[in-house]
Amino acid sequence: MQTGSMPFPSLRRGRAHEVCGPGAVFFALAQAARIGGPLLWVAESWQTERINPAGVAAMIDPGRLLLAEPRDQAEALAVTEEALRSGAVPLVVTELTKALGLTAGRRLQLAARDGNATALSIIADRIESGGAGSNAAETRWHCTPVFDAVFDPAGSTLQRWSLIKNKSGTVGDWHVRWDAQTHRLDLVSPAGERPGPEAAPG
Repeated sequence: MQTGSMPFPSLRRGRAHEVCGPGAVFFALAQAARIGGPLLWVAESWQTERINPAGVAAMIDPGRLLLAEPRDQAEALAVTEEALRSGAVPLVVTELTKALGLTAGRRLQLAARDGNATALSIIADRIESGGAGSNAAETRWHCTPVFDAVFDPAGSTLQRWSLIKNKSGTVGDWHVRWDAQTHRLDLVSPAGERPGPEAAPG
């Protein structure tokens, strides 16, 4: 995935980031496609929904996906820290089931810095109550699928990525779609703002 021409920032390496919302897994896979290399995905073993390696093939090579299934969030954070600090994988995605405190968030930040790796935590979607993430996170994103009146049979579901926290810059909203043929992310103008005959009423 190329993001050099995209108006939103890439996830900074050596930092801890967070994402929430129903499009969080899509966001994480898009980041894995951009970063390359092996991807460690950490999810607690009791969770009934699991990422399916065959199901991610449209975005990344399933052979890149390493899965860890710790018992609880304490173990998940320990596995994540060790993987980040080792520098063996450039990206660690961790599904969290409880709020992430400031101390735990700082530990992830330090581990990412030490290993020059990127941490991405999928946190609960609690924007209305202030969020379930940590103040230590470099960025926090909210991602969700959106209805698109213009059907694109070759593209994936239209997504809205909202950068809701950014320690190094501004925040904003963007509509994106994954193009499986070109293996890249396309920026899409919101419906009603597109020029020409494809414009649809918003």
